[in-house]
Amino acid sequence: MSVRRLAEASVQPASFAFNRANAAAAKQWIKKYPKGREQSAIIPLLMLAQEQEGWVTKAAIETISDMLGMPRIRGLEVATFYTQYQLNPVGTRAHIQVCGTTPCMLRGSEALMDVCRSKIHHDQFHTNDKGTLSWEEVECLGACVNAPMVMIFKDTFEDLTPERLAEIIDLYGAGKGASVTPGPQNGRTTSEPITGLTSLTSEKAILKSTRDKEAKAATKAAKAAPDAIVAAPVPAPAPVAPSNAGKPKTDAPETSPALKSPSAKKVAPAAEKAASVSAPPHSAANANKAAPEVEKVSKQRSGPKTKAEPASAFKAPEAKVPTANTDAGSKTGKPSLEDKNRPAGIAKPALVDDLKLISGVGPKVEGTLHELGIFTFAQVASWKKAEREWVDGYLSFHGRIERDDWVKQAKALAKGGVAEYIRVFGKKPV
Repeated sequence: MSVRRLAEASVQPASFAFNRANAAAAKQWIKKYPKGREQSAIIPLLMLAQEQEGWVTKAAIETISDMLGMPRIRGLEVATFYTQYQLNPVGTRAHIQVCGTTPCMLRGSEALMDVCRSKIHHDQFHTNDKGTLSWEEVECLGACVNAPMVMIFKDTFEDLTPERLAEIIDLYGAGKGASVTPGPQNGRTTSEPITGLTSLTSEKAILKSTRDKEAKAATKAAKAAPDAIVAAPVPAPAPVAPSNAGKPKTDAPETSPALKSPSAKKVAPAAEKAASVSAPPHSAANANKAAPEVEKVSKQRSGPKTKAEPASAFKAPEAKVPTANTDAGSKTGKPSLEDKNRPAGIAKPALVDDLKLISGVGPKVEGTLHELGIFTFAQVASWKKAEREWVDGYLSFHGRIERDDWVKQAKALAKGGVAEYIRVFGKKPV
């Protein structure tokens, strides 16, 4: 699950209070829970705050926690756990949630996201220039039959095409979102087939009122024709005796009625021990021997514990120990410092970049990079594939440099520092 944090302090309001309507609604929600369990109302109360403010502020979380008599840290835990709560400012007129789960993806939700990128902002959770619109990709919104779909506030818009979504975004951007009819956008009714119902076209068979009318009509017809032949009543079936099929069957001597237990004859423990035969000593070879009457030959059942691995067996790249470019006598498998693919180092400059801003680089790794003459973001950003593989092997990272995309991080940091990193990745470097 992704890390969710509160918005920056610079955009947080100083205080929060429910308006009159929402304050009354909050009291009604709290009353729904038993005495002593009022803290369970925090989820609907946070939703009320989000509907009022557009997003969940720190002040709202603290105010609601105080209302419910719960520690503020518990309120923060709830707000940061559920993705339904927007912890940063969103579009004041519309925040568009695009479903990206499998049914919608197969029906073209990627094209809907491209529309959002072109009309709102390239990155999720960023508002447009006017601050009126924002968007995000979410998991299933529950209208898979009508895929692809989006949700705006509490309304869903289904059976979308990129062109129709563009029209809806324009209407919301112009402040005319209320004029858009929610639901399917291709003319179908709810989730019925586009051609109309093909089954259950009449409720006659399932309505009690219809059956009552038919019964009254039959009674009236019988009274009108008293001489009509009335079918003889069908006799009730004779009762069937219970079956023994459900009774448990067992051959265990403990449940056999032919045996009486316990025995009336008492035996002293010493006599019983003397008559007992001790178990034979354990023999692994004998225990592993196949019975001749089973396999017609006396042999060991299992072969050697380990088998030689075929030469063609696949091994993951990170599991392979490099055989070339290694130091003589090295037991660690690290590539040689004299290897041609080792990135070129430089003398320590007066101004050294904080390499720990790159995700995956800690103090220890930063020290190792300094030993290799790597001091700046620009050096990391210029690494070619062979150089990245050399550093990855030297650090024993097993592909982590590629997975964390050090080069892309370093390019952003070298270009504009933390601000550029946030613009590219949508978060602060950690």
